[in-house]
This record gives sequence, structure tokens and C-alpha cells, in this order.
Amino acid sequence: MILIADSGSTKTDWALVDSPGVSVVHTQGISPVHQSREDISRIIQDELKPQLGNAVVTDVRFYGSGVRPELESVVEAVLRDSFTSVASVEAHSDMLGAARALCGKSEGIACILGTGANSCYYDGNTIAGNTPAMGYILGDEGSGAWIGKRFLHDLYKEILPKNVLVEFEAETGLSLPLIINKVYREPMANRFLASLSPFVHSHKDEAGVRQMLIEGFSDFLNFNILPYERKDLSVSFVGSIAYFFEAELREAAEITGFTIGAIERSPLDGMIRFEKL
Repeated sequence: MILIADSGSTKTDWALVDSPGVSVVHTQGISPVHQSREDISRIIQDELKPQLGNAVVTDVRFYGSGVRPELESVVEAVLRDSFTSVASVEAHSDMLGAARALCGKSEGIACILGTGANSCYYDGNTIAGNTPAMGYILGDEGSGAWIGKRFLHDLYKEILPKNVLVEFEAETGLSLPLIINKVYREPMANRFLASLSPFVHSHKDEAGVRQMLIEGFSDFLNFNILPYERKDLSVSFVGSIAYFFEAELREAAEITGFTIGAIERSPLDGMIRFEKL
């Protein structure tokens, strides 16, 4: 049985693949940048393994946010300790996972637009080019965190209509002091900001919100994809933001001169397909 993980900042989707079929379970997000080996091991032992029952895992493919090359061995070691029966373990960045899911073994440009944002030029085997995403404070244009940050800015600077502010505070129970506390004093501010995207989606036809979204996606394409100098290749996406804001993303691509390829909410199905190539 092959265990394939797609891990983001918020949650990890685990697919247990055997010949009869696929079963999917979920745990909280795993990131070696923000979590220790002990934290990662606890999530696997306490959250994942009880859901797997008596399944004997023989191979693990883990794709995760923050799994930089120097941290791959850390995640692999935890997985080997957790699954002593495995024959092979691989840990890679979520970016490589997205590229494999979207492009298989063909050349292409793959992007992630979820809580965070990232992109790469994929040569069909490895990531051959990567514009630094730089995180939600310095970059991540078009991501859920960026959308939340920009939305709050426009909301409280009175760029958006007053009725949107009234609806927002009534629906979420938030106020400016609570928001300041969550962003500046509580952990995982990026997750909080991204959590506002459903409200933004429900108001995406508001002129100011729509303009904000198209600007964000245009900036993502111009700042992150243009440097690859490969407008001959289509640009494909995974992630909830790309999926739910597809219309605005496609409009931004038309404005900036890019061709959109596939848009998938989750890369997991594509990761499973890749293992069968």
C-alpha cells in the first residue's frame, strides 16, 4: 500500500492507495519549518495512524509546504520511524507535488494558489525554475492570505462600501481590535487571513472586491510567472483559491497574456495518477 500525502499550512490529505482503490483521511497541516520532529511525529501517531487501522504501509510519498531540500531528510526520518514496515519513503516540496500532479512527466508551469502561493517551471522531471514566493508578508500575491490581508485593508480603509463592512462584522463576529489581535498577537496569522476567503467569495461580484481579486491574480502572474519567459506554455493551478475564483483568475490571465491550463482544487488525484505513470 502506498501512502501519499498532500500537506498544506492548514491540513494534510492522506491517500492510502492499494489495488482495489483509494481511501482518503485528513489531519492538521504538517510543516518542518514551523513544527519540530516531535510535533510531526505526534500528528502522525495521534491523528493519522488511528484512521489507517490495520493497513500495512509499504511506501510513502509526502509532499508538503515548507519541505525544503535541507528538510526532506527530517520528514523522511519521522515517517520511517512511524511506519517501520516501509520499503521506500520520499519527502518533497508541495511545489514538486503540484507539478507532478498537474503535468505528469511533461513540461509545464505549475502553480499553487491556496493559503499560500507558489509556482515553478517543471521540465517533466524536476523543478527547473522557481520564482521565490516570499511568504504572505513579502509576497504570496493572489493567495488566500493575500486576499484576506488586502480585503481587510480595503474594508477598514473605506475603499469598499460600508454595507460590506456591516455584513462582514455581523457574519464573522470580528471587529478591528479583534482582527489586530489575531494578526499581530496570535500564531498562524496566515491561516486566519486565508479563512476570510469564503466571505470574499460570497461578495466577489461587488465591484471593489472583483477589482481587488483581478489585481491580485494579475500581480501573481506578472511577478511570478513572467520571469520564466515561457508564454508558450500553459499555466496550471491547484488550490482552493484558484478553484473557487477561477473566473477572476482566467480574466487576469487574459489581461496579462497568459494561457490557463488545468485548474484543480486538490493535487491528490494527480499525485495518485503520477505514481501509475
